[in-house]
Amino acid sequence: MESMLNKLKSTVTKVTADVTSAVMGNPVTREFEVGRHIASGGPGLSWRIYNGTKKSTKQEVAVFVFDKKIIDKYQKFDKDQIIDSLKRGVQQLTRLRHPRLLTVQHPLEESRDCLAFCTEPVFASLSNVLGNWENLPSPVPTDIKDHKLYDVETKYGLLQVSEGLSFLHSGVKMVHGNLTPENIILNKSGAWKIMGFDFSISSTNPSEQEPKYACKEWDPNLPPLCLPNPEYLAPEYILSVSCDSASDMYSLGVIIHAVFNEGKPILQVNKHDIFKSFSRQLDQLSRLSPSALTQIPEGVRDHVKMLLSVTSTVRPDADQMTKIPFFDDVGAMTLQYIDSLFQRDNLQKSQFYKGLPKVLPKLPKRVVVFRILPALTSEFVNPDMVPFVLPNVLLIAEECTKEEYQRLILPDLTPVFKQQEPVQILLIFLQKMDLLLTKTPPEDIKNCVLPMVYRALEAPSIQIQELCLNIIPTFANLIDYPSMKNALIPRIKTACLQTSSLAVRVNSLVCLGKILEYLDKWFVIDEILPFLQQIPSREPAVLMGILGIYKCTFTHKKLGIPKEHLAGKSLPHLVSLSIDNNLNLTQFNSFMAVIRDMLNRMEAEHKTKLEQLHIMQEQQRSLNISNQLNPSEETKSTPSPGNEVRSLPMATSRGSRSCLHLPTPKMSLTLEEKQRLAREQEQAAKLRSQQPLAPQTVRPAPAPTQTKDLTSSLLNNVASLGSLSLGSGPKPVPAQGAMVPAGFPSASPMGSVGSMPGMSNGYSPGMGFPMGATRPAGPGLYGGMATTTSTPSFTSLAQSQPNKAPDLSALDSLFGPQKPKVSLNQMVPMPAPMAAPGAPSPWVNQFGAQQTQPVAPLAMGGAPAAFGMQANPFFSPQNFSQTTANPGKLQQSASVNNDLKDLFG
Repeated sequence: MESMLNKLKSTVTKVTADVTSAVMGNPVTREFEVGRHIASGGPGLSWRIYNGTKKSTKQEVAVFVFDKKIIDKYQKFDKDQIIDSLKRGVQQLTRLRHPRLLTVQHPLEESRDCLAFCTEPVFASLSNVLGNWENLPSPVPTDIKDHKLYDVETKYGLLQVSEGLSFLHSGVKMVHGNLTPENIILNKSGAWKIMGFDFSISSTNPSEQEPKYACKEWDPNLPPLCLPNPEYLAPEYILSVSCDSASDMYSLGVIIHAVFNEGKPILQVNKHDIFKSFSRQLDQLSRLSPSALTQIPEGVRDHVKMLLSVTSTVRPDADQMTKIPFFDDVGAMTLQYIDSLFQRDNLQKSQFYKGLPKVLPKLPKRVVVFRILPALTSEFVNPDMVPFVLPNVLLIAEECTKEEYQRLILPDLTPVFKQQEPVQILLIFLQKMDLLLTKTPPEDIKNCVLPMVYRALEAPSIQIQELCLNIIPTFANLIDYPSMKNALIPRIKTACLQTSSLAVRVNSLVCLGKILEYLDKWFVIDEILPFLQQIPSREPAVLMGILGIYKCTFTHKKLGIPKEHLAGKSLPHLVSLSIDNNLNLTQFNSFMAVIRDMLNRMEAEHKTKLEQLHIMQEQQRSLNISNQLNPSEETKSTPSPGNEVRSLPMATSRGSRSCLHLPTPKMSLTLEEKQRLAREQEQAAKLRSQQPLAPQTVRPAPAPTQTKDLTSSLLNNVASLGSLSLGSGPKPVPAQGAMVPAGFPSASPMGSVGSMPGMSNGYSPGMGFPMGATRPAGPGLYGGMATTTSTPSFTSLAQSQPNKAPDLSALDSLFGPQKPKVSLNQMVPMPAPMAAPGAPSPWVNQFGAQQTQPVAPLAMGGAPAAFGMQANPFFSPQNFSQTTANPGKLQQSASVNNDLKDLFG
């Protein structure tokens, strides 16, 4: 690998050194940058051809350099003759100006080491293309080595040479004298140009007379560079020392033979014995066999045979050769017309450009790209011709690679993108938009192509707007999303709202509908759907376009319309449009079909959501009920709303200390639930740190002589309930020994129940419920005491249970934490823990099923507002007489179900 790099380095260094040494000090280098060695040409291929650029204008040129080292072997006299011959040829070429002659950009300059001059850009000499690689760089450039001439190139090239000779012979009365493949140069566009006027002969007669040419005698002692190439020289030049314009035509015949025979001339000449060789050649030409011309196309074979005739008068002249049928080829004629466009007017040009698309597919790509394309792009400076030239340029662009397009075509198209007149330019670009977006770099698309599309949407011509709207969906996938969102869509919406043309408005809606799939869901919901409500017109086509956008958005897998938008905006808009009087039956049915689909989906989605929510609520409720324990003799646990903290059970009769029961949560807790749990734990810890309350013995009331019917007393005293006061007179207090609830504030610990002064009807004034307090829950509320507006005497209750301390454990839940509302079925009272086995509860008998009329509640002084009809568990006392198989299961009201059925069917 290292050896290869060293070899490459040495080669590059050698080439650079050769160029430097060859051109160093030549005045040409002051104005031109000399590049790499690309070809060779001129007499004996003695001129090295380099590519180069002009320093001031960056114009591309070819630099011809003759290195004087190659003639060091000659004597000074011979050297001077060679130099003089070369100088003469370049100077003659510089004075002549014709499209078929090589154009000189800078005249000959001489330095101590070389001769140099500059011409138009050059590809190679015809001799290089035909396989003569003398004086070429090593290795031979690939583009020359692999170059093969197409038939159209050969035909048109020979036609160009014939036209050049016609100019020399008829125009300036000159004989070239050394027309060979070395002196035919192919420029960068592929045109054949004549050079090498070292041995040219001008007419000695005045221009109005028959031209007469003085021919020099052949001197075999001169160096080869001072003599023409004998293989392409006419026989009369050597044998009779005479020449005229027919001598050049003989050379043309030999060139045609060489082109079709891999660069070989018709006859080989012995340069050491030139006279004998030409004598034999004369005999061979007079008896030229048909087999010698088999490689030449039949259309020109007879003409070549005439050109090679020994008799000069038989040879066709240059003007006659340009008119032979062989050159009447479509491709050759097209190239010829391209080269003469500068002579045509706009009408002739337009006619030619209209027919050019039919010819371009028949021509080789190399010919089209390097010969026709430059001529077409040069017409972009003429705005009137752009609509005729542009379709051909874009047709060529389709056949070019992306790199060729960006290098050869895009630079010339960039200024055309900005042209707004004539309007046909926009139409042509829009029709080829897929090509432009595919091969143009993203930066140029953003800066040149898309602005042209935006101008088309804003154009005053309705036809252009329609075409633009119809074409945009075909290349929407090639537009980047930010450009579509921020530039294209707003202009389409503006065109739809501001136009006075129904076709533009409908096409705008159709265009939006087709490009919906390239937009995201929320952009469509936030920008496209609200825009539909702004459209003022109500023509059936517009309404169906609006419906189509709704339907596409609704049914598209990636987009879709949320049910909230369906219910709040989409459906109301569609319903209002559906009853428009302009719609026919079919269109109305289309609206209703979409509306039904939207309603069905909205119903299904929301029903599914509610079902899932109901299932989650049922699961949560079941979880809470399953964790709720029924009250027992020893402990009583009431679940909190979040099911995280259990109440603090206290021993009622055994004097055991309270303990905190914290089961493992069934589900993850929210932050608020965790904070509430922490507060309750802290409060429980404070209660545990206090001394337990010892139960005090209360002297039982004397046993009653007879059992009093509390229900009758309650009913008899209904009339006097209004006059009763909660603070009237001291009453007997309930039995002591009840446990202090965990929810009681630790800041004011409560003493024994018997120490509470002035309790009326079982209530202590100091224990009045503050406003806003939550009602206690549980079936054992107040130990079975009714909280209706009646204030029954509790004396009989104390007397009905002699020598037994009443159980006040039901008060545990009174001062406990706030609990959720529970159904009345869960409030079934439990038997008093201190009652004798089998003894019925007097409270159950008192509020039995026979009491059917509920007593209207009165506001209790000091009672919170929550103690209303629903908060009062005794508002419907008949519920307490119902037995429940499963007290933990919620029951559903049959009347409610019946009402809902009546309402919703």
